[in-house]
Amino acid sequence: MAKTTTKFECQSCGAVFPVWQGRCTECAEWNSVVEQVVTPRAKHEPIESRNVSEPVPLVEVQPHENQSIPTGIGELDRLLGAGIVLGSVSLLGGEPGIGKSTLSLQIAQKLALQGKRVLYVSGEESVSQLYLRSARLERNAPSLYVYSETNMAAILYTLYKEAPDVVILDSIQVVFHPDLQAVDGSVSQVRYCANLFIQWIKKHNKIGMIIGHITKEGSIAGPKVLEHMVDVILYLEGERNQKYRILRSYKNRFFNTHDIGVFEMKENGLIEVLQPSELFVDETTLSNPGSVVAPVCEGDRAFLVEVQALVVSSGYGMPKRNMVGVNPHRAHLIIAMLEKLCGLKLSSTDIFLTIIGGLKVDEPALDLAIVAALLSSYFDKPVGQKIGVFGEVGLSGEVRAIPNVSKRLLELKKMGFSGCILPEKAATPPKKNEIKQQAINHVRALFEFFGSGSDNNPTAGRREPLGRHSRPQTFG
Repeated sequence: MAKTTTKFECQSCGAVFPVWQGRCTECAEWNSVVEQVVTPRAKHEPIESRNVSEPVPLVEVQPHENQSIPTGIGELDRLLGAGIVLGSVSLLGGEPGIGKSTLSLQIAQKLALQGKRVLYVSGEESVSQLYLRSARLERNAPSLYVYSETNMAAILYTLYKEAPDVVILDSIQVVFHPDLQAVDGSVSQVRYCANLFIQWIKKHNKIGMIIGHITKEGSIAGPKVLEHMVDVILYLEGERNQKYRILRSYKNRFFNTHDIGVFEMKENGLIEVLQPSELFVDETTLSNPGSVVAPVCEGDRAFLVEVQALVVSSGYGMPKRNMVGVNPHRAHLIIAMLEKLCGLKLSSTDIFLTIIGGLKVDEPALDLAIVAALLSSYFDKPVGQKIGVFGEVGLSGEVRAIPNVSKRLLELKKMGFSGCILPEKAATPPKKNEIKQQAINHVRALFEFFGSGSDNNPTAGRREPLGRHSRPQTFG
């Protein structure tokens, strides 16, 4: 009988240690290292006696197109390219309660209505609970089967017996294999069960989807350990107290990545949003100081978001800095740049920045909108109705060009905007019926506009001449 040994494995990152320790030296998590019992595998026959495949020259490989199956959910199909590819395994991650099970059940219902044999394996809900959930979503088809099981050996037996076209495993954290002595939800169990599941999908050229939880504490294994094993990684993001959800693509071996799909959570499930700009921009936008609209790009999609800034005098020794939805590092650099170049006394003010709607944007094209929002709130002067702002800002105050300018201008025009402030190098020749473009090459142009005629301007009477910097006369 093979001798068993023990090892100590981190449940957050999977690092292995010879002895127990309170803090993982790889991911710096406390109390995440647990003891695991390791049973050596039985010895196999020599490799020479097996039937192994032979290597072939790359030039002789006959390529074949990946066959995609549309899911019937437009936002998801656009995110994946044309649908789910046969023989692929997708990982759908997100925090508990964000809507992963709802979206996966909707996918199962849509594919079953197309005649696909779908097996939905749930380790968290009973079949009666799944029926109640499905009753408020889509119409169920006879080819949709549900199965409540956590034993991976039993799940594999059912897969070989039923041979479904699509398998959804919800979720990988609660599944265990009896041959492995590790506790349920550990890194070893998650990796081992997922590997067996992926092998079955690849061998039979089926469609597989794995759902994985992400906990804020990181006490159990999340989908991070599976990222190199799957073909597609999708993350469902958003706040549970808000109705909008963002489905983001982080990895796709068959299509481009870093794209998003927008959904709205309703009683009948996740409903795709075809025009997300209408969600993040309303009628009151730009009517108050500190409110700026910026066209941002996520993959091939351009949509409008509202950036709001609040700059107030600090009542404490240490000023507050609170950033929601924006990159805090870029925001702090912009604040330091404005204080240096424009002489603003921002070191004695509390600054709050947020993206309306709970969206997170980490794009350099948002820099100029942040500058405009800060100046607008500081001088208590609105930008102007139906004016968009976008552009990257350097530490010396120069406004740099950004990509996808035509898409941003088209989205502004579609939403009824009359003008925009953009980098001088990104300006396009004026065309008929096109929105008005105000090109600038330095942030001092915005500072001159907001600071002119304002009693709140702390640098009035000592501003340097703009010189070559373009000065817009009006943004309204």
